[in-house]
Amino acid sequence: MVEQSSEIDISGPDAPALTVSGAGPDRTETESRLADALAEVVDAEHVPLDSHFFTDLGANSLVMAQFCARLRKRPDLPSPSMRDIYRYPTIRSLAEALAPPAPAPAAPTAASRPAPAAPVVPPEPVTRAGRLTHFLCGTFQLLAFLGYSLVSGLATATGYEWVSDGSGIVDTYLRSLLFGGAGFLALCAFPVLAKWVLVGRWKAGEFPVWGLAYMRFWLVKVLLHANPMVFLAGTPLYVLYLRALGARIGKGVTILSHTLPVCTDLVTIGAGTVIRKDCFLLAYRAHAGRIQTGPVTIGRDVFVGEKTTLDIDTSIGDGAQLGHASALHRGQSVPAGERWHGSPAEPARTDYVRVTPAPCGTLRRVWFGCGTLLQLLFLYVPLAVGGIYMLCIEVPLFDKRIDPDTDSLTPLDLLSDAAVVSLVMFTGFLVLGLAVLYTVPRLLGLFVKPDRVYPLYGFHYALHRVTVHLTNIKFFAWLFGDSSFIVHYLRGLGYDLSHVEQTGSNFGTEVQHETPLHVSVGSGTMVADGLSIMSAEYSATSFKVSRVSIGARSFLGNNIAYPPGARIGENCLLATKVMIPLDGEVRQGVGLLGSPCFEIPRSVDRDARFDHLREGDELRRRLGAKNRYNLRSMAWMLFARWLHVFGLTLLALASVDLYGTVGNVVIAGYLALTLTFSTVYYIVLERCLTKFRGLRPELCSIYDRTFWQIERLWKVPSQWLNIFNGTPFKSLVWRLMGVRVGRMVFDDGCYVTDRTLAVIGDHCTLNAGSKVQCHSQEDGTFKSDFIRLGAGCTLGVSAHVHYGVTMGEGAVLAADSFLMKGEEVPAHARWGGNPAVEMPVADGPPAAPVPAMSDENAPAATVS
Repeated sequence: MVEQSSEIDISGPDAPALTVSGAGPDRTETESRLADALAEVVDAEHVPLDSHFFTDLGANSLVMAQFCARLRKRPDLPSPSMRDIYRYPTIRSLAEALAPPAPAPAAPTAASRPAPAAPVVPPEPVTRAGRLTHFLCGTFQLLAFLGYSLVSGLATATGYEWVSDGSGIVDTYLRSLLFGGAGFLALCAFPVLAKWVLVGRWKAGEFPVWGLAYMRFWLVKVLLHANPMVFLAGTPLYVLYLRALGARIGKGVTILSHTLPVCTDLVTIGAGTVIRKDCFLLAYRAHAGRIQTGPVTIGRDVFVGEKTTLDIDTSIGDGAQLGHASALHRGQSVPAGERWHGSPAEPARTDYVRVTPAPCGTLRRVWFGCGTLLQLLFLYVPLAVGGIYMLCIEVPLFDKRIDPDTDSLTPLDLLSDAAVVSLVMFTGFLVLGLAVLYTVPRLLGLFVKPDRVYPLYGFHYALHRVTVHLTNIKFFAWLFGDSSFIVHYLRGLGYDLSHVEQTGSNFGTEVQHETPLHVSVGSGTMVADGLSIMSAEYSATSFKVSRVSIGARSFLGNNIAYPPGARIGENCLLATKVMIPLDGEVRQGVGLLGSPCFEIPRSVDRDARFDHLREGDELRRRLGAKNRYNLRSMAWMLFARWLHVFGLTLLALASVDLYGTVGNVVIAGYLALTLTFSTVYYIVLERCLTKFRGLRPELCSIYDRTFWQIERLWKVPSQWLNIFNGTPFKSLVWRLMGVRVGRMVFDDGCYVTDRTLAVIGDHCTLNAGSKVQCHSQEDGTFKSDFIRLGAGCTLGVSAHVHYGVTMGEGAVLAADSFLMKGEEVPAHARWGGNPAVEMPVADGPPAAPVPAMSDENAPAATVS
């Protein structure tokens, strides 16, 4: 996965020292101290007051982050943020901007009294659980998983025994329909029942992790995330399901995000609201060793953009909008009718609803919901159940295994049969999958025209959903990403890449889109992981697919939502988590950073250190070598994935072979055994690729063999890690993969890249969607470094920490924040924003109660 950064980095051990002329005698004392501090960082004798940090001194964001960190340790100097550095890029302008305002003249008094000191917010204590509590919680979670596996296995075995008694295709279909439908409804209904029995109604409050209250919370959360209703996001059935869980949702609400709220009773969504995908709307957060729950209230006719985060105790008024790549921190409230964006959000003028409404009443929603349910129950579920039955029962290879008169097969028979079956299934998926991807979306695209408004929940919307699901299969992007072959794969899907300049790393492994048929990418552009191309626009009643064009010679960092109509031209550098502007002039030849974004230098001198490798005969030679190495990496990873499928198939055949002897208990054991096998397999695979050694900080070209070896390491799948979220086993798995993890770390869904470069202290709290990224890649240069989180640190929901960062003990990074590379966060400090800056006042619940939803927003009894 190409984790490209969009920040400027030109430093390195071979960087030459700067020697520039000194400043004149008119420098103020503050300017003089700032210049001396910067001279120490850049290893120069003097720094002129009016020299530009980037263009004149050749500094970069990493160097300037070190400069800011040094200033924070000196109480006699102001503490600038990286936003201040980019906004005031000279010593003189920075000192002037950070100078404290002149005090107002004081009224004469009888006695002179010292001014009261500003209130100091004490650091929030970290709740530290005992070892016994931690052990008991892990034991409960393990037993819960084993119990769930046992019940599921027994039900599956009993159901298939009944299906196998059918005679003929019709009887088998009917039995598959009844068994599969009952199983589907049970999987959906059980989490609802468990929520109401174990919790009742969620209330605002907090409780420590690993305790009794947390065990109930975790069990409900896991059951909610494991039920199949998650895949029905974007349909009226999804809204009905949230209502059954206690959420107050009005009529005509469209929710496209698959991130299911957990504390649903604390979620209120008014009628006519649309929530785009990849939004975090959890109604809880983990903070300093505690789970905090709080209300999230969204009014009528609200638009919530893509890749947004709503913390607890937040609200959005009627008719308001929250833009893409934005966040509301705890206690924030968007007034009715206003448009806000940014992280944390602030008032804006941009209109994010760019599609006209269309007729879409209750009857259409009922029809679409019923049609989806009937299609699911009468087509997909029987096909899945009956297909597995035909594979496991009717095929002679398997039929002989469950025949009680058949002797157990030898190990050699099991191995050969598992090899044949797994190879046929694996290669069949590859060949048929690519054939379907290259044909079906293009046929469906003939019916869904660009820039034409269609009503939601109709024929065209159904076709659009099929295209979205088909063309975003992660396996193929994982296979072809981080190599030259991703270009051919995306072109086959429908991307317009006719003038692409092959670099060998044009796209990472995590590129998603609404439809690939209306996306074009200019020549020489490189794209990182986590790009979401929003080639469809939605309102609460309509949608349309739109053309999205990404300019030539640009670099896109990680985790970016790229909408149609973006005011981005050519030769732009887009930073990690940047908010793409939709208004103003077209930006060209600049860099953009932050949410809301601001301009930064497009590049600096030392970014060109490897430019000689990116042109002419040298490029052709190295690109050819990289392609050959990447091709071998793809072959090795295909073999590794097939070997995993072979292992699972072997376990399945062995379970079937033992079925007649041991009974259906063996099926339950198979579910638990597959998780253990998969975990151990991928841990060993990754450690073998690193030769059981830790990675070292690197600074090299993408055409260097060292980088190719790291790209191969990124091919190892990691989605299986999510099953351990919120358990003590997640830290154990991280430790086995090379992360230096302390004791009793709470990880609710963090992702760590380059595991051996991450250091996480005791009792840290890592929220869902957070990311610890120990590397970056841009302009043909790969850079990596350590990330160190001190004991008791907290990473908020969807927070992003870049390489070279150090967070002191007890420090907090707020939700959806981006902590830039090289930053040093002091102990017990609270930082937040994009890019992150110090936020000394701890967040808390709003002073005024969050407004309740009006009666006209009350949930409807029908599908709406």
